[in-house]
Amino acid sequence: MTDATPATRARLPLHWKMAIGFGVGLIVGLIVHATGQGDAGWVQDVTKYVTTPFSKIFLNLIFMLIVPLLFSALVCGIAEMGDIRALGRIGWKTLAYTVLLSAVAVLLGLLLVNLLKPGVGVDPALAQQLIAENAERTKEIVASVGSQPTGMDMLLSIVPDNVIGAASSNAAILSLMFFAVMFGIGLVLTPSENTGILKRGIEGVFEISMTLIGLVIRLAPYAVACFMFNLAAIFGFDLLLRLGAYVGVVVLALGLHLLVSYSVALKLAGYSPLTFFRGAQEAMVMAFSTASSNATLPTALRVADEKLGLPRTVSRFVLTVGATANQNGTALFEGVTVIFLAQFFGVDLSLGQQFMVMLVCILGGIGTAGVPSGSLPVVALICAMVGVNPIGIGLILGVNHFLDMCRTTLNVTGDLTLASLVAKGERGDVKLPGQPG
Repeated sequence: MTDATPATRARLPLHWKMAIGFGVGLIVGLIVHATGQGDAGWVQDVTKYVTTPFSKIFLNLIFMLIVPLLFSALVCGIAEMGDIRALGRIGWKTLAYTVLLSAVAVLLGLLLVNLLKPGVGVDPALAQQLIAENAERTKEIVASVGSQPTGMDMLLSIVPDNVIGAASSNAAILSLMFFAVMFGIGLVLTPSENTGILKRGIEGVFEISMTLIGLVIRLAPYAVACFMFNLAAIFGFDLLLRLGAYVGVVVLALGLHLLVSYSVALKLAGYSPLTFFRGAQEAMVMAFSTASSNATLPTALRVADEKLGLPRTVSRFVLTVGATANQNGTALFEGVTVIFLAQFFGVDLSLGQQFMVMLVCILGGIGTAGVPSGSLPVVALICAMVGVNPIGIGLILGVNHFLDMCRTTLNVTGDLTLASLVAKGERGDVKLPGQPG
């Protein structure tokens, strides 16, 4: 007698669905471009009534959730350091090294993307054509470029005079992030029953935001097919060349930060980089496999204890906070991606605007969830802030999972590096592996 219960069919992982959507949209778009059908009536109807509207809905859903997600993530990330006063210099050293390592990562990424220019080479007329076809979605974004403050006004604008106004404007999102950081610090410095309840409430907002983002990301395979069809039908094979160059620059920047920046930091602290990387390799492999800092946390804690010999009082605090707040790879990825898309669409960003991108990326690294694709809303946000057409994230969605695996490896390695740096001077006379006696 056979079992009537149907076998549970294994679900295809989301990143594979996104890869399929990427491939389908790209191939169909390239066929349309190669056969000269771009101006055909059926193509115009598909882009007008199917692909472009769906793309807009997907982007609007992401932008809708950005304010609650970033505010709650930043507040929770800062509030996680709630033991800063109790831990004394451990907490402050963690925060200082986090900002420093993130700044170095973003600066390295911006230097490479400006030097190698992976997005340059696309016909400017085609880029303007795509922007024109998405004029309704990009009208307010592009219009905000000329109104953005510069120089001293840019620095003063970071401190908002109206938080609600900052939350309602993509261009002023850095002001909202500043307020979120201040709010988080206020929670840390005001321990009470009431603030404890408020903190749990904000954590609830974060959890709800992440749940909704997860639901929206399920639409990504269909959205990326629409994005890629629109892009490939216009840009043709130039799109593949630019995309390959972009992936190469991101991987190069991540590799340099991993092998050079972390090695220099460890060497200056008196540790052996070779011994460190040998001990951290298990956590690095786990990070690459899962593409999630949070999922790698148990392995990272064990590696810090058993392989690196770090004190538990330091490693538990630093690694737990770092899984959310110390996202060097994510910050680097976001900076490179925004500048690449600016180059691709012919948007000339000033040094002041790139400086703002750097600041948002550093704060975004603190406020980005340690889950797969957690940085995509931040990338869309920064694009909107500096006047770059957010439809370009369709390019990123197609290769995002591989880059997510790479940058998560850097994030987790950065957490262990951070824990090693913070442990310096906190261990008495106990010696780390590879540390000179």
